[in-house]
Amino acid sequence: MKNVKAIIFDAYGTLFDVNSAAEKCKDKIGDKWESFANFWRTTQLEYTWLRSLMKRHKDFWQITEDSLDKSMRAFSIDPSMKNELLNLYKVLSPFKEVPETLKKLKGRNFKLAILSNGNPSLLDELVKSNNLDKLFDDIFSIEEVGIYKPDSRVYDLPIKKYKIKNSEVIFLSANTWDVSGGGNYGYQSIWVNRNNNIFDNLDYKPSNQIKDLTEIFSLI
Repeated sequence: MKNVKAIIFDAYGTLFDVNSAAEKCKDKIGDKWESFANFWRTTQLEYTWLRSLMKRHKDFWQITEDSLDKSMRAFSIDPSMKNELLNLYKVLSPFKEVPETLKKLKGRNFKLAILSNGNPSLLDELVKSNNLDKLFDDIFSIEEVGIYKPDSRVYDLPIKKYKIKNSEVIFLSANTWDVSGGGNYGYQSIWVNRNNNIFDNLDYKPSNQIKDLTEIFSLI
């Protein structure tokens, strides 16, 4: 991958394990904890897309709470667990290779940034709680434009700040729709395929996919 000036990461599902909040409560939730976590995440994403289309914007934290309400009802989760789950979502765990990979990348001559659906305060708390805040040059939130990925105005944000070309960005995401969004925009998108999933048919196929972030060093 050539002419790279910035390496930009999606946050949720790419750097941070979105299922880790429910996993930390699995003793209370029981065997259904993973199905519940996946349902919560899917509902959360659906709400971002639907609100973008309806032009009825809510920030990511409000959507996270709304989607949790539905998910708890769907899985008959004790309502008293709501605050516990929300508080754990604020401090999601990173995937195990993330801290060391970011430290190594920081030593190279790239801009490192997050580009996320999360609102600024939520993202700030997330990176600080995991001692990652000093590793990023910027944390870009969709709240700057008031619409969710994969709208092109979101992918514009780092291009405008860094005054670089679309093709000079490596963008990494575990979400296939986000990889397609960034790729169709003009980023060099890499799919972080942790679970051996199948890619979507959205007019873009990434030229590179990796199993975890450590494999990026074979590409740059």
